Amino acid sequence: MARYKTIDTSPRFLALDLRQQLVAGTFEQALDWLVDHELDLSGFDIRYRNDSNGTPAYPPGLLLKVVLFAYSRGMISSRQIARACQEQMTFIALCGDTAPHFTTIADFVSTLGDDIAPLFARILYLCDQQGLIGREMFAIDGVKLPSNASKAKSGTRAEFIERAAKLEATAKVMLARHRAEDTNDTEPTMDIKAATRIARLTRDAKQIRDWLESNPNERSGTKGTIRKSNLTDNESAKMATAKGVMQGYCGVAVVDAKHQIIVDAQAHGTGSEQSLLMPVVRVIEPLLAKDTGGNGHDTNIHTNIHTNTPTLITADAGYHSEANLAALAAMNINALIADNGMRGRDERFADQAKHKVKADPLHDKRGTAHGAERRFRPSDFTYDAKANSCICPAGQSLYSNGSHCTVNGRTHHKFQGSLAACVPCAKRAKCLRHPDKTKTRQVAFFTKHQVSPLTHTQRMKERIDSDEGKRLYGQRFATVEPVFGNIRHNKRLDRFTLRGQKKVDGQWKLYAMVHNIEKLANHGFALPKEIAARRNLNV
Repeated sequence: MARYKTIDTSPRFLALDLRQQLVAGTFEQALDWLVDHELDLSGFDIRYRNDSNGTPAYPPGLLLKVVLFAYSRGMISSRQIARACQEQMTFIALCGDTAPHFTTIADFVSTLGDDIAPLFARILYLCDQQGLIGREMFAIDGVKLPSNASKAKSGTRAEFIERAAKLEATAKVMLARHRAEDTNDTEPTMDIKAATRIARLTRDAKQIRDWLESNPNERSGTKGTIRKSNLTDNESAKMATAKGVMQGYCGVAVVDAKHQIIVDAQAHGTGSEQSLLMPVVRVIEPLLAKDTGGNGHDTNIHTNIHTNTPTLITADAGYHSEANLAALAAMNINALIADNGMRGRDERFADQAKHKVKADPLHDKRGTAHGAERRFRPSDFTYDAKANSCICPAGQSLYSNGSHCTVNGRTHHKFQGSLAACVPCAKRAKCLRHPDKTKTRQVAFFTKHQVSPLTHTQRMKERIDSDEGKRLYGQRFATVEPVFGNIRHNKRLDRFTLRGQKKVDGQWKLYAMVHNIEKLANHGFALPKEIAARRNLNV
């Protein structure tokens, strides 16, 4: 009978060189080198006051390595990261077999704040030094993710006041009933349950009252409307997504088209993408290449370099508004911003309806059902500009109710049917969208060949509908969408684990750093030759 060696897979003490566990060319090897030799972490020193007494702290570089490597492997829980530092060899090598407690990791991530921005900028500078940033096109897009906040605890101040009053009233009723039953023989457990619930209701009401006192003002929206606040994270916002309404943040990323490097990452507690465009553009403006006429050549990441062709900024229809386009034009920035009707005008999207097998879960904007009878349009009416008359398809005359009306710079002539003619008309169902609600039909005829100044939206439509505009805008999908696919699917970022805009913004930048460091590693980030030789040959 054959005999085999006994393989013992139980834990044991092994003589290993931890450095050799970081294989050359991998993400973890590039991360280890970058943190130790390229990133200035002296800004973290002010956090500690243990130079003469107190316990030595974990080095910030160690914690940064562990967190970034964990994010690259789809780990976001501090407990899971701490466990990996005890059980997985690569984590052990990165932390030098000194496993930090999960509370240390959680505190480090939640207190990064503004300290992460210079580290992100340094990694971006190294990407530029390696030739990974082309500055031909920057694609802007965002992803809405839930945060560590309860959607049920959202509302206006009036709603919070009403909620607190209901909680207090319920607690008073229960307390009165409890006192009335004190004389009866009831089970002791019922007394305990009632007292516990009364205490909970009173506590929740007090929390709401305290929050109202510390937040005396309503949150205002971009158009002066009132936005709902949140008791657990007031900087987050309710956002409509394809899967329903969630409480969270919008993570915005600006991606370079050459190698999909993230040149800027921001997280904001608003679902209005229109309000996010210009803050992002102002941050990346120093990175844009502009037409300098061929004068000068600088290699600083904060100057406009590399090409005389101005950098093109692209964004989808969520960022489109006349005010945004006017601001971009004032800054002389080359941009292609889609509008809501862009796909309807593009023949490449003519068959997109067949891919929409389900209705919009939030609201149905499709209008009439498929196959419904076509209603009368202005072209079906007989209009005589000289006679100032209009005849409807039923042969009835409409009366003029405005001959010099203007909408978006276009002059038109309005007509309306009379009650005597429209109400008994047999063609009401084909003429009116809501025959049971609308009594008479109105129709407008616009003056043709008008000479009026084009708006920024009209100019953008003409440009994006051109063959060159379609070609350039088509590159946006292949630039930014794979980045979000990498972060959301490969890195498994399905929610932010922190509260507060600054903390969430720091976590979003950490994921952007992971993405950029991966790009450096995958494109052969060059270590100094002597370091590479010492690691690979162990000399």
